[in-house]
Amino acid sequence: MQFGTRLGSAGQDRSTWMAVLFLVVAVLAPTACVFWFMNDAARNQADAARMSLTEAYRGQMRFLRDNLESFWQKRAADLSDSPVDFRKMVMAGLADSVVYVNSDVPPALAADPLSDRADWRSAEALESRNASAAPAAYAAIAKADSDPSVAARAAQAQVRSLLRAGQKADALQAIRENFVTGRAAKGTDLQGRLIAADERMLALQLMNARDRPYTAAVEHLSSLLNDYHAAIPPAQRLFLMGQLRTLAHVDFPTYEAERLRAQFLEVDSAQPGEPGIQASRVPGVWKLTAKTGRVIALYRTETVLASARSFLDRQNSSSVRFAITPPGSAGAGESFSAGPLLPGWQISFSLLDTKAVDDLARQRTVSYFWVGYLVIAAIAVTGLMVGQSFRRQARLAHLKTDLVAAVSHELKTPLASMRVLVDSLLEDAEFNPRKTREYLELIAGENTRLTRLMENFLTFSRIERNRQRFAFAETKPADVVQAAVNAMRDRLQAPDCHLRVDVTPELPVLNADQDALVTVLLNLLDNAFKYTREDKRISIHAYSQDGHVVFAVEDNGIGIPAREHKRIFRRFYQIDRRLTRETGGCGLGLSIVDFIVRAHGSEVRVQSEAGAGSAFQVLLPCAS
Repeated sequence: MQFGTRLGSAGQDRSTWMAVLFLVVAVLAPTACVFWFMNDAARNQADAARMSLTEAYRGQMRFLRDNLESFWQKRAADLSDSPVDFRKMVMAGLADSVVYVNSDVPPALAADPLSDRADWRSAEALESRNASAAPAAYAAIAKADSDPSVAARAAQAQVRSLLRAGQKADALQAIRENFVTGRAAKGTDLQGRLIAADERMLALQLMNARDRPYTAAVEHLSSLLNDYHAAIPPAQRLFLMGQLRTLAHVDFPTYEAERLRAQFLEVDSAQPGEPGIQASRVPGVWKLTAKTGRVIALYRTETVLASARSFLDRQNSSSVRFAITPPGSAGAGESFSAGPLLPGWQISFSLLDTKAVDDLARQRTVSYFWVGYLVIAAIAVTGLMVGQSFRRQARLAHLKTDLVAAVSHELKTPLASMRVLVDSLLEDAEFNPRKTREYLELIAGENTRLTRLMENFLTFSRIERNRQRFAFAETKPADVVQAAVNAMRDRLQAPDCHLRVDVTPELPVLNADQDALVTVLLNLLDNAFKYTREDKRISIHAYSQDGHVVFAVEDNGIGIPAREHKRIFRRFYQIDRRLTRETGGCGLGLSIVDFIVRAHGSEVRVQSEAGAGSAFQVLLPCAS
């Protein structure tokens, strides 16, 4: 068999030392740099962690700012332009109070249209001269006039004159008849105030709290003041709410909102402002103009802060505290603008303890060490791979050198033999037919050996360039065995060689390249011949087994150690160089055998031990 030698020990040592030197330079130096970097990075992690944590919290503050802006944008969009929704917005928490640009401005006083009426002047004259006659005159006007406001003013004057005349019961009766269900219940005075509301309050003041109608009257007036569909100016509503709170201890949910609106209108103007939360002239009160510009929402500072805290508290933790500060106040820690809708407001955060910073620094340090270890491992693995590749390249270079030497040796031996034989023949003056024929047969044998060697080299070259092509056709196993034996017959008929051929009759046909299979058997027979010493016993068998045709070549040669069974099929691999120099070969035969058999979809099996001969089996699937 073509087993050849291992690499020379000197070449191996040189390659090993070069690989070690490469690892020292390419692995240890970068590793030392990585360790230095990790140590330096670990020293700076506390400051870096603090800066990183600050940046992270700044990102949270930007998130909070965006949420606050969205909140106030939605709040401005939800404000209603209708005064009848005042109570609903206050109760829903949309604002502490609301001012309407058009409706909350008191109208200018106009001339009294009743001053030119004769009946009204006559009633006023009676009131000043004869109080007991005036109620009837005013009652006649209230009953006759179709205008609710005129009727309400006349009924109000009737009640006033009755009270002047000391007729309290009649005055209460007049209020019930005119300002509870009568036409005058919707009338207003010259300042736009609802006269019925004032008269109902007057009736409560005239009643005794123990009277049965008193409670019903309180409920009716409370319901009227809570009803924002009723045309009651804000100032009148606030005044009556205050009177009713004092008189009957009634609690109104919009009383504080009405007070805030009144405070605002006293010192500020009901004019639209810039978008966003703006400071009003009332200390501690902020205004927000709706997108329509027709309504202004009022907020106390506590309300704005509470709205912001609803977002901030969700971000607070044991290590950090977020806060919002109004304009003019200094925030604790890092501060950030609250956005264009809250001009001058600041969102700030302060670290409550440094444990989070220390933990973050520790995590960063650990992550750096892990990255460093991974980099070192990657460098080491890469170095080992490159070193191994370097060793392979060096080994390949040595293999190429050995290949050139082996090829030279393989070519030199038959050429030298043929040259000696030819020179011997040419030295004879006359050719001896018997000697000439003997020498020509020897030259033919050397030529066949040389041809087989060249065929192996050409086959290997085609394999390397992926140009080896096979002509698959129906092939009889017996023909393959016969062709291989005929090609090796001259060598196998040596006196010390005993060849046994055993082919099972009527073997299944193979779908194979017959010439390639002949090459396989020739290489196996050639190895068996070369690596078997005296008394060579070589056998070749062909038989059927489990749907396969098996070609088996056995010998009683030197054998192969078990650890070398897989290596012998490598290209240029040789076990014993000394033996190869004696027998010839360059380590290509078995690699060609393995390639051809694999191309036929099969495998080569080997059974051998050192000193106990070898047996190679080639299993090929049947054509069926």
